[in-house]
Amino acid sequence: MTAVQAPPSAPEVLARCRRLADPALREAVGRLHPWVAEMAAYSFGWCEVGGAPAAAPGGKGVRQALAVLGAEAAGADGLTGVPAAVAVELVHAFSLLHDDIMDGDATRRRRPAVWQAYGTGPAVLAGDALFALAVETLAAAARGTGAVRLLSAALADLVRGQADDLLFATRPCTGPERVTLEEYRVMAEGKTGALLGCAVALGALLGGADEAAVGALDRAGRRLGVAFQLVDDVQGIWGDPDVTGKPVGGDLREGKKTYPVLAALGSPAARGLPELLDAPGRAGEAAALIEAAGGRTAALAEARAHTADARALLTQAPAAPGAAGDLLRLLDFLVGRVL
Repeated sequence: MTAVQAPPSAPEVLARCRRLADPALREAVGRLHPWVAEMAAYSFGWCEVGGAPAAAPGGKGVRQALAVLGAEAAGADGLTGVPAAVAVELVHAFSLLHDDIMDGDATRRRRPAVWQAYGTGPAVLAGDALFALAVETLAAAARGTGAVRLLSAALADLVRGQADDLLFATRPCTGPERVTLEEYRVMAEGKTGALLGCAVALGALLGGADEAAVGALDRAGRRLGVAFQLVDDVQGIWGDPDVTGKPVGGDLREGKKTYPVLAALGSPAARGLPELLDAPGRAGEAAALIEAAGGRTAALAEARAHTADARALLTQAPAAPGAAGDLLRLLDFLVGRVL
C-alpha cells in the first residue's frame, strides 16, 4: 500500500517559495549601485556593514510566498509568480527602511536598522532604489499594465495607511478627536493588508487568473493583513521578547495607539489609562489595565473575525487544490501565534 504523503507545513511552504524567489531577488538587488546594493543586502540579512557575507535573520518571506502561491492557485507553475514575489518583497523592504526612520526604531531583527548602520540619508536613498527596482522588475515581466496598476494601487493604500498611523500619535486618547476602532481597521488594511493582498493577487494575475479570482485573492490577503496586524499588536504588548524580538511593552513605551489600547480606552474600566500611557515607565501597569478593560480580548476577537473572512474568501476563490491548501495553512500559521 502506498503511504499517503502529509501536506507540507507552513514553514515548509515558506521555505519552498523562498528557494524559488531568492535567486531572482538577489539578481535584482545586484543591478543596483554597489553602495545601494550593499545597504539593500544588509536589510535582507545577507551581509554586514561593509559587505562581508552574513547569515543574519531575515523576514519570513510571507509576501513572496503569497505571490508564488497566487500563481499556483491560478494553475500556473510557481516560477510564473516569481517576478511578483520579487516586486512585493522589494516594496516591503523599502517600506521597512522608511518606517524605521519615521518611527525612530534603531533596531530591526536584532541588528541596527539601516539608517543607524549607514545614516538617514543613505537609508532613504536605498529605500527609494528598492521602490524603483520593484516597479521596473514587475513592468519587465508583466503583460500589459494591469500588474503595475495593481501594485501602484497597493502602494497608494500603503502610504495612506502609514500617514494615518503617524497622525494617530498626535490625536488625544479621549474625547471626540480620539482614534476610533474603525479608523484603526482602515489604517491596518492599508499599511499591512494592502501589500499582502497585492502579493497573492499579482501572482494570480501573472498566472492567468481572471479578474474575479484576482479580486477575491486580493480581498483575502487584505483581511489576512488586518488579522496579522491585530495579532502583532497583542504581541507588541504581551509577547515573548525571545519570539517577537521586541522588548515587553515596547509599543506602550513608544505611545502607539494599537487596537488593544483603543478598545480598552472605550471601556469605563480603563479610566486611568490615558495617564499611564503618558508615563513610559509604567508600561507594565498600562498593560495590566488594558487587559482588565478587555483590550486584549477585543483585539483577538477582531483578529479571529478577519481570519474567518480571509479563510472564506480563499475557500470560495477558484484555485488549484494544492495551492489552496498551502494558502490556508499559511494563513493559520501567520495568525495562529496567539489565537
